[in-house]
Formats: sequence, structure tokens, C-alpha cells
Amino acid sequence: MRKANGRRPVFTFIDLFSGIGGFRMALEKNGGECLHFSEISSDAITAYCANSNEPIEKNLGDITKIKELPKHNILTAGVPCQSWSIAGRNLGFDDDRGQLWNDTIFLLNQSKPDAFIFENVKGLVDPRNKKALSYILDRIKEAGYFANYYVLNSFDYGVPQNRIRIYIIGFKDKTFADKFKIPKPLDKKIKLADILSDFKASDVSQQIIETENEMPRNLFGEIITQKSMSLSTSNGLNDYFLFNDLRNGHSTIHSWDIIETTERQKKICYLLLKNRRKSAYGDLDGNPLSLEHFQSLDNTITEKELDELVALKILKKEHYSFNIDSTKINELTEEESLLLNLCENNVLIMDKLKMNREVKVKKISISKTILPLIEQGILISNEERYDFKNTKISTGLYGVNRVFLPTSNIFPTLVASDTNDFVTTKVINAKNEEDHKKQFVEQVYKKENYRRITKEEACMIQGFPKDYVLPENRARWMKLVGNSVSVPVIEVLCKAILDTGIFDTKKEIKTDRPKIHNLVER
Repeated sequence: MRKANGRRPVFTFIDLFSGIGGFRMALEKNGGECLHFSEISSDAITAYCANSNEPIEKNLGDITKIKELPKHNILTAGVPCQSWSIAGRNLGFDDDRGQLWNDTIFLLNQSKPDAFIFENVKGLVDPRNKKALSYILDRIKEAGYFANYYVLNSFDYGVPQNRIRIYIIGFKDKTFADKFKIPKPLDKKIKLADILSDFKASDVSQQIIETENEMPRNLFGEIITQKSMSLSTSNGLNDYFLFNDLRNGHSTIHSWDIIETTERQKKICYLLLKNRRKSAYGDLDGNPLSLEHFQSLDNTITEKELDELVALKILKKEHYSFNIDSTKINELTEEESLLLNLCENNVLIMDKLKMNREVKVKKISISKTILPLIEQGILISNEERYDFKNTKISTGLYGVNRVFLPTSNIFPTLVASDTNDFVTTKVINAKNEEDHKKQFVEQVYKKENYRRITKEEACMIQGFPKDYVLPENRARWMKLVGNSVSVPVIEVLCKAILDTGIFDTKKEIKTDRPKIHNLVER
């Protein structure tokens, strides 16, 4: 029998939705012994067993098939953030299986551990999910537990990652629930430079000192800092660059900063950027502008100039409204009928389609639906407008969303699907915002002096050892790491549970376990 740190276990635990072992690593560091884990992803199971030296027979498999759990002290679960309903809640614990939160609480009620830690995405505390969260807490209370939830950022507890999650902590005994205190954030934070494999963190400190010596100061000698999108503003300059055409700022890189353009073309782009969110041009948060709109802002702008920006793939030309020729209507699909019914005075406006709730609920592709109507002559364009070609901020530009400098305190949330976020190890010693951006474009972007984070760095960003065993394929290991909990956060939560004294008076922990075949449905 394996003992935590070679000693007899302080407590035992069961690891539901175990992933690659984040909960396990954290609890074992606090003296816990894992009795069983539950996971269905083959990659996650392989990684879990390889890194914990655990036989695959300890896996209970699909949680929906588990009938009961053996006696244990702490139950952990990183419940997947799937959509679920609260229908049937009056049927009781024996009848509400099949929804993963319900399955988790069913096993909590059945096994009655002393405490539990459940983790989920921050969206669970969104006001739109108020009923869902209340339902979960009510079910936990019905199972006989005193619980509360906490919204924590992993950055505050030992990893250089902006990862906000909800943690629900519960106790069977109210005495210990009342004693539980959420740990205070760490004073000394881990920075991005601390985990970059090809960079010395000491170089960042020197760079900040050199830059601060040249930064403008007020009458009291204090650095005049600028409004920053970043969490790190020690030198007054943002520590990452954002690639998109829809926002502006001294650390925003636009397509016209990358593509060779004239000052005149840049001016036209900024004119669109400045005005596209004004209500005078439409009801959406961002609206395309017609040639007439541009000319009302600057009467020297020509259609040829706008079309040249379209040719450069900075702008795109799109249909904004249509007249409807009802004489050509024959058979229509359900989606086509819905869109045509949204016309007013025989005119169909794109804004109305994009804002319509029924179109959103039914997930109708507007562009695909109207194309056949245009080809059949049912829809006849009566107004064209110009917008930026790249209108999805999260996608970025040309495969790049953000590039983080080594001076950054923090990296964005790691997600299973990966992102277009990059890092550079190039240190920029800039005198002002304009110089900062110019140096970045010339020294980092144009020279391709940036890269994605490595597998080793991703592990450390989540609090795992850099040599944690994972698949070689990027998409596979990124999915595993992105779905994991941040190990240091679970560590401090487990320690806080132990600090209540919950296991101080318990007799020796028994680790006799029923055989697995008695626990799982066949």
C-alpha cells in the first residue's frame, strides 16, 4: 500500500473527473492517499497512471456507472462544465442520474465523506446561471453538508496564469465548516519569466530598472503610468501586444501596422475604427459604414480608395440591406422563410437578422441562408457597406491574438482548444509608448521572434512539474493541461481543510477497500 511521503496517510480521498491528476498531486502533498479515481478519457487515464504510478485497475471509469464509493475522507471532483438541466429535481437522489453534477452529488450523498472539494468554471457564478448554482448548493445541503463557494484566481496562489474558477468546499460537520477560512493570496507571485525555458528571469528585473530610469515622472518623482490592459504595470508600459482591428491602444497591433500601407490608408482605417460603434450607423456594437458615411466624415474619400483596402484584405465589402422580389419566391426552406418574414416594408436589413433572438436560438447561419436567395434573385442588394475583414477579436490577426513579453506577470487562461497566444523572450527597452510599439513590430513581429508556450511551460503554468508525462502531440497535451485544475490552488484549499482540525482526533485511517467490481454497474 502506497503511503503519502512514505508515511501513514493523514486522510484518504477519491478523485472523480480526475483528468491528469491535479487534485491527486495536491492532496498527496498534504498527506492524502488516493483510493480510486474516475476518468473516461484514454489520454488522461494514461497520463494519470504514468505520473502517479497507479495501476489502471484503480480507475472506476464512467461516473454514471458507479453504484457506490468505498469509505473515504475527502471527495474531489473537477466536474465538466457541460450544459445540464434541473428537471426532475423532486425525484430524489435515486432518480436524478445522468447529469454529471447530479451524479457527483449522488455519490457524495451515498459515501458521506468528511469533506469535499468541487471545481468548475467561473461561468457557474454568472447571474444567468443563478438557478443552476442554487440548485447545486441546495442538493449539497440536502445531502447533509455545510458548504460555501469561492471564486479564486490561480495567479494569486502560485502560478503565472489568469485562471478564475469557482471552488465549492463542504463539510459534513458544521463545526469544521465554521472553522474553514479561505487562504489569503500569496505575497510573492510566480511570474511568466520564472517559467520560460529559454529566458533568465533576472534579465527582466534589470530591464525594468533600466526602463524605469527613463520613464516620465511627476513632481514627486513617481512614474507616470498609463492605463494598461495588463496586470503588470511596473514600468508604465503594457507587457503584451494585442492583435486586432476593432480596438485601439498603444499596445494594439492593427493589420495596417503589419501590411504595407500609406498614411492616407491608415487614416481611413482609423476613421472606420473610431466611428463603427456609433449608433448613428446601426444598432449593433460594431457597424459597417457605406461610402456615403465615409464621405460624410471626410468628403475626399473615394470608392476606389475603399476598394484598394478591400484588395489588401484589411476591409471587406458586404451587403447591408436588400429589396425583396416576391414574384420569384417559390419553395423556401424553414430558415429562408424565417429570414424573409423579418423584412420591413419589403426591405431586409442585416442588423435585424443579427439581433433577432429566434435566429440566434435556432443557430441559423445568416450568410449561408441568404446566399441562395441572392442567387435566385429573391434578394436584391440595395446598399453595400465596408467593415474590417477581421472582426473576431479572439481570433486575432493572421493567426496571432496576443504576444506576451517576458516582463509580464501573467499568461492567459490555458484552455483545452489552445489559443493564438504567444510569448517572446525579447526584452524591449523603450522610452515611451510609440517607441515600445515600434520596437515590438520591428524586433519581435517582423522577425518572428515569438513562439507558442511549450509543453513543459504549460505544465508549470498549471503547477505541474515541467517533466510531467503527457502525449507528444500538441493538441492532445494541450487538451489535457487546459482541462486540469491548477495544482497549487488545490494544495492551499486542502491545507485550509486540514487546518480546521478535521482529522486531528481521528483514529488511524483505514484503507481497506471493497473490490472494484462491487462498486461499478455491470
